[in-house]
Amino acid sequence: MELLLKQNVEHVGRIGDVVKVKPGYARNYLLPRGLAVMVTKTNVAEIERARAAAMAEEVQRVAGLKDLAAKIAEASVTIEGRANAEGHLFGSVTGSNVAAALREKGLPVEDKQVRLENPLKEIGVYDVLVHLHADVEAKVKVWVVQQKPQ
Repeated sequence: MELLLKQNVEHVGRIGDVVKVKPGYARNYLLPRGLAVMVTKTNVAEIERARAAAMAEEVQRVAGLKDLAAKIAEASVTIEGRANAEGHLFGSVTGSNVAAALREKGLPVEDKQVRLENPLKEIGVYDVLVHLHADVEAKVKVWVVQQKPQ
């Protein structure tokens, strides 16, 4: 079944794309939620206008994210953790810890935007990737240090 997308749908397409999907997916998900419409001349014209507006909005959003990426690249965060004498942490530092530290510095980053291959388990300095958009990424310097005794 061919449909015209009214909104971006992950793994399906972007606004204004004509996509071929299975009838059940169209009938049970895309059409009831207003994410797509049947392909007609009037719908195509309407979606083209919406696509132009969405593209302009996307350009502004990406510009804002590039500014945020520059601020993130300049920033560095320090995370304290308990460690043994060799510098091995008793716990680990995860992406959510890094995101929380960035939020404390006033940088709006979600947990899922911080990309760590593995949790950080050693004391040291790490470059951590922050994925803000398909075209915008930044690296933040993360200092994992020994927690001060209380």
